[in-house]
Amino acid sequence: MPAEIPQTSLQMRSTIKADATLELSLAEAELPEIGEGDVLLRVRAAPINPSDMGMMFGPADMTTARQGGTDERPTLTADVPQHLMKSVAARLDQSLACGNEGAGTVVHAGTSDAAQSLLGRTVAMFGGPTYAEYRALPAAFCVGLPEGTTAEQGASCFVNPLTALGMTETMRLEGHSALVHTAAGSNLGQMLVKLCAVDGIPLVNIVRKPEQVELLRGLGAKYVVNSRDENFRAALVDALSETGATLAFDATGGGKLASQILSAMESALSRGADFSRYGSETHKQVYLYGGLERTATTLDRSYGMAWGVGGWLLPPFLQRIGVEAGQRLRERVASEITTIFSSQYTSRVSLADALKLENVISYGRQATGEKTLVTP
Repeated sequence: MPAEIPQTSLQMRSTIKADATLELSLAEAELPEIGEGDVLLRVRAAPINPSDMGMMFGPADMTTARQGGTDERPTLTADVPQHLMKSVAARLDQSLACGNEGAGTVVHAGTSDAAQSLLGRTVAMFGGPTYAEYRALPAAFCVGLPEGTTAEQGASCFVNPLTALGMTETMRLEGHSALVHTAAGSNLGQMLVKLCAVDGIPLVNIVRKPEQVELLRGLGAKYVVNSRDENFRAALVDALSETGATLAFDATGGGKLASQILSAMESALSRGADFSRYGSETHKQVYLYGGLERTATTLDRSYGMAWGVGGWLLPPFLQRIGVEAGQRLRERVASEITTIFSSQYTSRVSLADALKLENVISYGRQATGEKTLVTP
């Protein structure tokens, strides 16, 4: 290891203890030896995604969060409801590193050609821990960013962009021709609007605020409906009838929205069709890929028999399509990271500030269109 590189790296750690408490803290971790196919990054930027917060907070009740430690090494403690402790039995008393993706500068590299080709470059990476000062990982888990691309621009190079591409690829694989997306004013939703416009895919966007309608229309979205409007269902049915969308990706997860989408799809398909007691024969599918709504998922079963509701997650999708197809998607993201797949951040925090209670309350709201970047 070069002399100018420290022997340890400061990391964010999350521990759920057997006494039903969560503790978030910062800790020094020794940097491993770099293998011939590995690289060492100085982490410059890493986004806080909903999936990251799942690791950070687990099922803890964050209304009980208490600040501790010092300004330089803060800690955060919160209570975990007893009835949820079984769901985290596999991680009890384990200090887990946080962060799924990010970008930085390669400051040391192994001897392989792949590793050496990244030395000195700004690269995006996938695989934790990324809420850290340094990160060692295989060069294969990195994507070199185009010349002039900053770490901040490339920090969200994997989760949201590959999820957007995964949605359109799933659409093609399963024989659909158009999409529905909820919580569509998010960074991911904005990417999907731009992606579908370029690829010629009809997209129905569902949002909850008038300003989100205007935001997406400003990006060129043709179909945007507000779920809080009185005419929501009628507007949704009209949009589905025009686009023919029979596949939806729902970020809310809970409540009745998935059921409402299926019902609207059935109404759109039934326009001008002969009556059938079993509903339309066209399969309608909603994938739940997020959990913004914490209540139970309620299905009212008003949409015939040709329908499905299931979970969708990026890693299993990438395994499904294979290494070559996954690499093709990653290369597209890297080439269009400042256009289609650009991300906007509303706040930036250091490692220490990411554990300050006021900041946790802010980014923990998971407000649509708001995203925080950790800058170690």
